[in-house]
Amino acid sequence: MSKTPESAELYQRAFLQLIAEDKNISFHAERGREFLYRPGQLLVAAEDQQRVIEKLRENNIVARPGEGFAGLARLTLPNNAEDIPRIVRLLRDQRNWPNERVPLVQPHHVIVGHGGLVMGNPGDRPYPTDPVSAPKFDERLKDVRVGIIDTGISQGADSEHSDWFGGRYAKEADDVDPAYSNGDNFALQGGHGTFVAGVIQNAAPGVTFDPEVGLDPNGFGDEERLCRKITELGKKKINLLNLSLGCFTEDDIASEPLRRTIEALPGDIVVVASAGNQGTQRPSWPAALCGVTAVAAAQQERDGSIGPAFYSNWGHWVDACAIGNRASTYLKGEWQLPGEAAATPFALWAEWYGTSFAAPLVTGRIAATMVSDGIGAAQARDKLLSGPELHPGYGVFVK
Repeated sequence: MSKTPESAELYQRAFLQLIAEDKNISFHAERGREFLYRPGQLLVAAEDQQRVIEKLRENNIVARPGEGFAGLARLTLPNNAEDIPRIVRLLRDQRNWPNERVPLVQPHHVIVGHGGLVMGNPGDRPYPTDPVSAPKFDERLKDVRVGIIDTGISQGADSEHSDWFGGRYAKEADDVDPAYSNGDNFALQGGHGTFVAGVIQNAAPGVTFDPEVGLDPNGFGDEERLCRKITELGKKKINLLNLSLGCFTEDDIASEPLRRTIEALPGDIVVVASAGNQGTQRPSWPAALCGVTAVAAAQQERDGSIGPAFYSNWGHWVDACAIGNRASTYLKGEWQLPGEAAATPFALWAEWYGTSFAAPLVTGRIAATMVSDGIGAAQARDKLLSGPELHPGYGVFVK
């Protein structure tokens, strides 16, 4: 099956349908300010919790303290589940806090894989492609460790793609990507993590990686789960962390739990994150955080030149870009979106596009530079990104 505008439309429609049906995801649809969030949850700085509860009480809003994370308290609003965006703006309004500091408060944002277009997800489903020749391993790379927080890794990745993954990661049951919505039919981002791992391995053949599940097979997660996984990997002596995912936030204010969690990582870990796929300058988090290497997507033009990818997010917060349309490791199964007449079979290889797949290329190139030059991750990143911008707002092009 070839790529068509119709399949991309069906893919986006399927994402929107999942959001509409999921009681744990709400969609704030204000044009140009869209974001996804957990209904009925507020995240508040611990020191602000009590006065926020009192302010809500003044407005006849019931708030119940719950278990927080990343140094933030969580309030549950049982009677105002869909009012979170309005309530956050109420609490951020200085006029409601005369002679007081405005409290730190935000929704609990939902994260999505960046694989373009509902909230930055892949613009289309993947397509089957021919096998990709295994790269020649550089044994020096086995000492470089890359963390990958994504949908996980396929159950048989080390055997089905033994030339790519054999001996390169520790098999753990909770790292497996469930991948399928039913039977052999892929969920909307099933296999995303295996694809990303292949891109990294192709860019840095022989690198050791640690896959973690931060997204469900449809590509959805949240700040709590992502922060927990980042913290876990930070204790495992990794050199690089690849995050092909992100979120938009209310009023484009930085995600506070992600900011705190990434800042708490050991200083020698380099974090690389995808910029998202809505073709906007809106910041995606965690990519737009200070200290995170944000990666946009580029594409090859008909004349052979390299230019910005039409779907890629971009802006002053972007550090690098790479080709986003790639072939990589995948799973066996079938794709059949609602509305498609027939299923498309996959046999372990796929082609997919998105900033999700530009970011791991950069991650891999940083790893490769570490061993070729005998330098640390931060030095390798700085060397790789020392050139001129490809295009304003797209950063340095990385081959």
